[in-house]
This record gives sequence, structure tokens and C-alpha cells, in this order.
Amino acid sequence: MEKTFLILSTICSLCLIKAGAYTVPPAKLEAIYPKGLRVTVKDDGFSLFAFHGNLNQEMEGLEAGHWARDITKAKNGVWTFRDRNAELKLGDKIYFWTYVIKNGLGYRQDNGEWTVTEFVNEDGTPVDPNNLPEPEVTSAPGPNPPPYNPPPVCQKSITEVQGLRSVCQGALIFTEDFNKPNLDKLNQWDAEVMLPRGPDYPFNAYVKDAVTVENGELKIKPTLTESRFGDAYIDGEWDLTSSCTGQVGTQECHQVASGANILPPVTSGKVTTRNRFSFKYGRIDVKAKLPAGNWLMPEINLEPRDNVYGKQRYESGLIRVAFARGNPPFAKRLYGGPVLTDAEPYRSFLLKEHHGIDNWSKDFHNYSLIWRPNGIQLLVDGVHYGDVNPGEGFYYTAKQQAVPHASMWLKGSIMAPLDQMFYISLGVRAGGINDFADNPDKPWTNGASKAVYRFYQHQDSWYRTWTSPELVVDSVNVYAL
Repeated sequence: MEKTFLILSTICSLCLIKAGAYTVPPAKLEAIYPKGLRVTVKDDGFSLFAFHGNLNQEMEGLEAGHWARDITKAKNGVWTFRDRNAELKLGDKIYFWTYVIKNGLGYRQDNGEWTVTEFVNEDGTPVDPNNLPEPEVTSAPGPNPPPYNPPPVCQKSITEVQGLRSVCQGALIFTEDFNKPNLDKLNQWDAEVMLPRGPDYPFNAYVKDAVTVENGELKIKPTLTESRFGDAYIDGEWDLTSSCTGQVGTQECHQVASGANILPPVTSGKVTTRNRFSFKYGRIDVKAKLPAGNWLMPEINLEPRDNVYGKQRYESGLIRVAFARGNPPFAKRLYGGPVLTDAEPYRSFLLKEHHGIDNWSKDFHNYSLIWRPNGIQLLVDGVHYGDVNPGEGFYYTAKQQAVPHASMWLKGSIMAPLDQMFYISLGVRAGGINDFADNPDKPWTNGASKAVYRFYQHQDSWYRTWTSPELVVDSVNVYAL
């Protein structure tokens, strides 16, 4: 095997220039009950498939790993690696990389991670964890039968879930693949209907019909308000009170234009699990395609359910799973992490950045965030790109930058304010006074009294850049730690 690995390493090094031209199909990993690991990849004209992996131990670069095997023949259109003796438990994590040879060239899929969240039978059907069948025991030659391996025992997770007393480590606690005929059939989500205000004052309204579900995808598409209601609408009155999900009696539900304070020139959408699902600590994976267009900001967030520490200026925090601004100069810069105040410099102090080869709006990517009682990890497509460490507590770095509400976090843990229940939100917003730094190309100035009007005045220039303004979400999964 060491010889094989050296050969593969040599092949890989010769093909680095070509590696970006082809993407290896994703590997499917399965934990077989009562024991066994199966890894499959669909054939795409390969002449070899190799699997390298470790159990509960990260790979050191391109090491051979605990599992290191070359497969030289596909069967029924599938390449399969199998370890029939692997004894896996719920919550076990496998770190791996795969390698294929196609048309004489080698290609890798690096930085794979997979967590055991369920067991399947040999035919791939799930095994009910509450009704595990007795494993078949076959007699071996000699007087003693083979030892019986009991089924995995649930180990209590530190993750908390709204409405549940406890969950098992590694359990899938929320899943959504959007395979429903329309938004009303998504029983885990509610659409926001409101005119959002502070602390960021985006230049858009949230309306339900900006959100659609089709072909297993959630789509949130912003558009011009005047294209819905006519040119004169932004100088009139907008009353959402009968359907508003914001605070009734405030400008979140009812606005009247006055001079430069026009109504939102953009309508967009947002959905949340606020009334359906909240959790504290865990891993969230979101497969999504980000929007393209000037002054567009995707929202793939965790928001506080109860605002224990306050609400007005992110006192109770906001966790951004991933975002990239829609303007081409910014579109290769991916960010994720917590936002604990509305004003710089601490607003972006804890965000982590990852530069992409292409704009993040060009294709789907898997955005992951692992939220623990002692910090946050950020990943994209399995690549770990950032850590947020609270140290002795976020209070201590915040007070150095004069965050006025930081002292409220002293009543919580070192993760305060990120030590409460949070829910999932998905949306798109436009403009606003905090998400885009002032620069010569920006048509408005943050905080100016005519900011939204200046934005509206330049809509001919920015609207034509909205070539693909939708946030498209393929799936959302949340796992217990």
C-alpha cells in the first residue's frame, strides 16, 4: 500500500495543472448495520478509484490514512470501497480524500468530512435507531461462537433543541431538501412580511411572493418595487399590518413616504424557522448558490430566538453562516462568523474571510458552521477556513473597541451572547447603511438622511447588474455535536 500511495502521489503531482479542469463526483459514505463502511462514487469513465480516510482523526495533508485502497474495477456503474469490519458509532467522523484517473489524468477531491448520523442495511435502507434488529450471528468452526457486538449506545449531546429534552451526539436534528410543491407546504419555515428597519436599515421590503419553491430548490429573488406596483408607489403609503410579521404599530408594518424618505425601492424575501425550530450549539450545513448583483447581500444566518441580551444593536448577536457581497469586486470574498454590534470596527472584527477562485455566485457550494460552547469553526466545501475563539469572553475584546452593550454579556458564558437558542434565516437584502463601506462607486453614504433616495436615483446603473439576483438554496441540515 505504501508503494501504491507513492505512485498516486507522483501521479497527483504531475496533474496539478489539470486538476481544476474536472471535479471528482462526491463520495457517498454509509455506515452498515451492525458493522461495516461503504464508500461509493458514480462512474464517469474512470480507470481507477482510490479512497483514503481516517476515523475521528484529521488527515495530515495527503497521508495514506487508516483506510487506503485502490479500486480498479467499477460494478454496475459504481466504484465501491468496502470495509466489512469497521465498527462505527453514531457521532463518529471520517476525514477522507478520494482520487480518480480519467482519460489518463489524475484528479483529487480533498478535505472530505462525514459524520455517522444513521445506520443502513445492506440494501441502503435506513435502520430505525429505536428498533435495531438483532444482528445475525453465524457459528464459526470450533467450540466458541464469534463475539456479539452490541448496537451503538446514544451518547448525550451538548446540543440543545427547542422542544426536546436531549439528543444524541451526531444526530441529524433538522433537515430540509425543499422537495415540496410550494412555499406553503414547507412546514418548518415561515415567510417574513415586513419593512425591515434597524440596525442596518436595508433598502428593501420582505414579501412572501418573492420566495418560491421549485425543483427541490428554495429561490429568493429581489426585484424593483415599481415593477410590482408602478412608478408612483414609492412616494405613497405601504400598509402591511394585516399580514405583517414585524412589530405591529411600528414602521416595520406601516410606512408613509415623506420627501427623500421614500418607501423601499426593492422587494425581496426572507424565510425563518423562528416559530418552528431553534437550537443551541451544533453543526449547520447549507448548500446554496449566492446572488449576483450590485449592492445585494445574501442572508444565511442564525438569529437569536429570545434576544436575552437586547435587540437594537445586535446585543444578542447574529451568526452569519456565509455571505459574499454581490458586486463583482467583492464577489470572490466569502465571509462567515458572528456580528455582535452594528458599528465598525467591531462589527466585522470576528468575521473570517476566504478568497475563492471564482465568484461565489457562479455555482452551488456547501457552507458549514460548527458552533461550540468554546468557539466557532467555518468551512466551505469541506475546507476549514476560519476559527472564532472567544478567549475569556467576547466582552474583553468588545470593550477595547468601545462597544456600549458589551457589559451585558458578563452575565452569560464565555460565548455570550452566543450562548442562547438561535433559529435559521434565509433571505436577500439590498443596500442598507452598514453592509457596504462608503467608496467612490457607491451611490449613497451610510447614515445620510437621503441614503435610500440616492440609492433609488441610481437604479438604472445597479439594476442592470442583477444578472442572477436570486439566493438559491438546495438543502439545509443541522447536526448535534
